[in-house]
Amino acid sequence: MKVAVAGCCHGALDKMYETLELLQRRHNVRPDLLLCCGDFQAVRNEADLRCMAVPAKYRHMQTFYRYYSGEKKAPVLTVFIGGNHEASNHLQELPYGGWVAPNIYYLGYAGVVRFRGVRIGGISGIFKSHDYRKGHFECPPYNQQTIRSAYHVRNIEVFKLKQLKRPIDIFMSHDWPRSIYHYGNKKQLLKMKSFFRQEVESNTLGSPAASELLQHLKPTYWFSAHLHVKFAAFMQHQANSKEELPKATKFLALDKCLPHRDFLQIIDVEHDPSAGDSLEYDAEWIAVLKATNSLVNVTQSSWSMPENNGLHAKWDYSVTEEAIKEVLEELNHNLKIPCNFTLTAACYDPSKPQKQVEPVHTINPQTTEFCAQFGLTDINDRIQQAKEEGSVRGEHEEEEEEEEMDSTGSAEEPSEYNTDNSGLSSINPDEIMLDEEGGDEDLSTCSVDPSPDHPPDFSASFSDIRIMPDSMAVSSDDAMDSTNEELEKSGVSKQVEGKSLNERPLKRIGGNENGNSGIKKIKRRNQAIYAAEDEDKTE
Repeated sequence: MKVAVAGCCHGALDKMYETLELLQRRHNVRPDLLLCCGDFQAVRNEADLRCMAVPAKYRHMQTFYRYYSGEKKAPVLTVFIGGNHEASNHLQELPYGGWVAPNIYYLGYAGVVRFRGVRIGGISGIFKSHDYRKGHFECPPYNQQTIRSAYHVRNIEVFKLKQLKRPIDIFMSHDWPRSIYHYGNKKQLLKMKSFFRQEVESNTLGSPAASELLQHLKPTYWFSAHLHVKFAAFMQHQANSKEELPKATKFLALDKCLPHRDFLQIIDVEHDPSAGDSLEYDAEWIAVLKATNSLVNVTQSSWSMPENNGLHAKWDYSVTEEAIKEVLEELNHNLKIPCNFTLTAACYDPSKPQKQVEPVHTINPQTTEFCAQFGLTDINDRIQQAKEEGSVRGEHEEEEEEEEMDSTGSAEEPSEYNTDNSGLSSINPDEIMLDEEGGDEDLSTCSVDPSPDHPPDFSASFSDIRIMPDSMAVSSDDAMDSTNEELEKSGVSKQVEGKSLNERPLKRIGGNENGNSGIKKIKRRNQAIYAAEDEDKTE
């Protein structure tokens, strides 16, 4: 089946779907599935805008609300993970995943689903060591700290994913796995993004938690976004035993959704032709959620996951075939995810702006139903209970704890990783600046001007869309240098010339090959898009 993979969406759903429709119209290619690697920005109303960690001048309504209200429907099944520029209050309603609009599915803090027999996993957010060991304690209305920590990856999600034993076909993360740049054309990457050099040379760029998952899961494909550059790599994994066949991962990071940017890729993925067209639960993942349910924590105290160090009675939470069979029996072998999308907040109305509306902590019926069905803890309900019981720390204690916290670990425990440079110490000119001294200060300010009802057809000048046959076909200047020959040996280093659509990449639509003219036109508006000078520099 054909899978479209997108980098940072930044709320530009109309443009994303227009590009796919253009692809079908001009080249008769229709993807069966769209995967988005974060910064999706599922913003429903003005309150959601105020829960998004960007300076006020970048809070724009965009077009998601039209899909949320039902005015529009996604033309292709869309599955996405969260990034670091999200309506965190909205995504927080669905910690285990769920529908944010008809035909648009969020994977949750971490999740695994199946589509046509293809196993798709993902983890939302970005890595920051000082929040990594905390529970999911944040809830709206957020303060200056929690509006950012809400999207930081937690160790419990990594721990759950590491319990998986069955093969993963596709995995998504927003930030890159640390060290992945050593397996692709590093020279070309640094030519395009010279400010990455320090972190690349010190091997501190990217997420160590994602790198840990890459080593453990060894998926066939791994897709990321976040750094706003296209980059491909091929990683050959070492076999754990002589009996185990060696595995390899084809990595691809993509740019953001803007004209003349490499934000979209089409690949062919082997699938089960007998499988239905519905998105399905993954039985092993559900079993893992049940097995690890006792580990759920909604406090901001740092804590470690169980490990084989003599301190824990149990450290292996992987599940047996019997446990997986029990899940299948609970579902009567019907793994189809119910289409139970429900409106949980008022939708933005351009004729009746509500600039002063306050975000509220909401319990989503989808999560309530999911937790009841599988006997899981509703994290948001637990947070509410903790607040009512007064067990959540007061504001004064939070402020004291923030003062004690250093840049590489929590106040209670040092980071388990030597360094935390998942946010670049250098400034990415392609990112929005979260000014340390108050650029993000006014959480009440937002722009609610939506996209025009009839926007210009930007699709005609959008990214270099390529068709990827069979395996990840990546041009030699995208993914290879002289020190990394594995990709060429795997047969995926070149795109084959020819007239057939499956053999020939589509040419850039509009502009010259380098897209210089398009970039110059948009640079004044977007040069500063999504960066941080403080702890979240590349968020």
